Amino acid sequence: MTKSAIRVSEIFGPTVQGEGALIGKPTVFVRTGGCDFRCRWCDTLYAVLPEYRNDWAAMEPGDILSRVEQLTDGNPVLVTLSGGNPAIQPLGELIALGKARRHRFAMETQGSVADDWFAALDWLVLSPKPPSSGMSTDWTAFDACIAAAARGPRTVLKVAVFDDADYAYARDAAARYPALPFYLSVGNHTPGEPHPAGRDGVDQAGLLARFRWLVDKVARDRWFAATVLPQLHVLAWGNERGV
Repeated sequence: MTKSAIRVSEIFGPTVQGEGALIGKPTVFVRTGGCDFRCRWCDTLYAVLPEYRNDWAAMEPGDILSRVEQLTDGNPVLVTLSGGNPAIQPLGELIALGKARRHRFAMETQGSVADDWFAALDWLVLSPKPPSSGMSTDWTAFDACIAAAARGPRTVLKVAVFDDADYAYARDAAARYPALPFYLSVGNHTPGEPHPAGRDGVDQAGLLARFRWLVDKVARDRWFAATVLPQLHVLAWGNERGV
């Protein structure tokens, strides 16, 4: 494996972004393998746990871009860098090659690892993990991610909310970074394993009820600066992998 090689779990699309600031935007996903977190409710364990390492391909940036362009028939597209935690991969060369071909790049990360190439992104979605994840936030590392992005990408915050403690955490995070747009995402409480048939095992009624609960809390608190969104991909495709 060369220094420029990237561990890739899957490349899929074109589809639409299912959550956050770019929800509904046509995109191709490049999902990397490996993560420095172990969230209790992670719905992409196949891109996180080391026992799946043999399923990840070590790909050079040019080969990843060739696959993206096969999927788009050569048309420029928004490339979403996901994981796992894509920030632990050497993605700078991929972004530079892709932007030279008129692609744009968005990345979502928990904000635990910073790198200079963050500044080359078009969108940086920082998604710190709330108490229900079982993880803690290193705000010094998080600040380093914001500093690494500088004035390059549009940087936004997104927190998945499962319960009252998560909601309080999100309020605190928003107060910490008042200048950044803030998105609340309803957590998927039935992630399970990816199902080939898609919607199996997903509590759709529960997801919609949690969305209404979150909207009601934001409205009661007059938190009008926040944007509340469902997980569109879960509602549409359940836990199906690669859509």
